[in-house]
Amino acid sequence: MPDKLVRMEHINKFFGRVQALNDVSLSVRRSEIVGLLGDNGAGKSTLIKILSGALRANSGDIYMRGNKVDIRNTTDAIAQGIETIYQDSALVTQLSIARNLFLGREPVKGPLNHLDQKAMNEVTRDLLKRVGITKEIPPATPISALSGGERQAVAIARAMHFESDLIILDEPTNNLGVDETKGVLRFVRSARDSGHSCILIAHNIYHVFQVVDRIIVLRRGKKVADDIDPKQTTIESVESIITGLTISE
Repeated sequence: MPDKLVRMEHINKFFGRVQALNDVSLSVRRSEIVGLLGDNGAGKSTLIKILSGALRANSGDIYMRGNKVDIRNTTDAIAQGIETIYQDSALVTQLSIARNLFLGREPVKGPLNHLDQKAMNEVTRDLLKRVGITKEIPPATPISALSGGERQAVAIARAMHFESDLIILDEPTNNLGVDETKGVLRFVRSARDSGHSCILIAHNIYHVFQVVDRIIVLRRGKKVADDIDPKQTTIESVESIITGLTISE
């Protein structure tokens, strides 16, 4: 079984004449949290959108579990075990927690394929506890009634329940309070402990240093650093790589 869960090799992406990604390669091992860092315009979101099926690369290859795959859309990515959690969690705020957890993948029962609401509620209660929500929140609670951190917890719980091998978190702590941010970072750790791999994109480098195993840095569409161990370096050193002030190309 390959140690590397995902490999992206020689990825190039153009928007008109602008090259957003220039020959970028990266890999994520099993049960590893990778921090993907870079200034605005570095290419982070473009790279992640290619991996999650939201964009197509102009050239390059993607491998999952050692096998080359063609990710043409988000459905293909989900089928490969890739779940992406954006800042707004892509949740339907007027629907309940339970419906959001199973959105598009609801269990059914009986000859008429009615929604199995009881099963959905039972799984929802268990998942909320697993991701660290200690207070009793009914599964029928609409997403609009939850805090930002609780919404992120629901999105992460959905990814964990459907056994996603790779969970991508794009700016998951933006606009969250201190306690909610701690909760999201705790969820990331628990995902790794449950055997999932994660890619974390965050502007707040302090949050990244708290949870990741390895840091990759993009600058102006190129990968300029890989295999940075946060335990063996400083935040200031990584910031200098991001800005390019003290590192040569």
